[in-house]
Amino acid sequence: METKPPLPPFTLETAAQKVRMAEDAWNSRDPDRVVQVYTENTQWRNRAEFPVGRAEVHAFLQRKWATEHEYRLIKELWATTGNRIAVRFAYEWHDAAGQWFRSYGNENWEFNEFGLMQRRFASINDLLITDEDRLFHWELGRRPDNHAGLTELGL
Repeated sequence: METKPPLPPFTLETAAQKVRMAEDAWNSRDPDRVVQVYTENTQWRNRAEFPVGRAEVHAFLQRKWATEHEYRLIKELWATTGNRIAVRFAYEWHDAAGQWFRSYGNENWEFNEFGLMQRRFASINDLLITDEDRLFHWELGRRPDNHAGLTELGL
């Protein structure tokens, strides 16, 4: 069976590592890469969508990044216990008309013994922002290590 370390049970250190790895993958905006950390039968709730399995998650991510342009994400560990991690996040993006948004949310993750995410529950709210309100200014891709996180940005 394929493994995706770090493996549960998580410590604060290994959970924070798992969160950063997820952030990096999502900032790639590559559905092929992102789905590899989920079980074949993963169960999601993302807003009002309920994809099940890697194929549905892949299609969801393709739709997401086709409409959320210049997507930049920051995740932060909130809590962890056993095989579960709670995360808070914010991401900035614009629509096809150029309107910027900051989307805030929380995720609850559950992993199997091999470190693959089997369940993901996300609650997300969108805030209209102006270009001047943007806080995430790195080049598309991985957030630089020296870029402020959510707490440092006051988010």
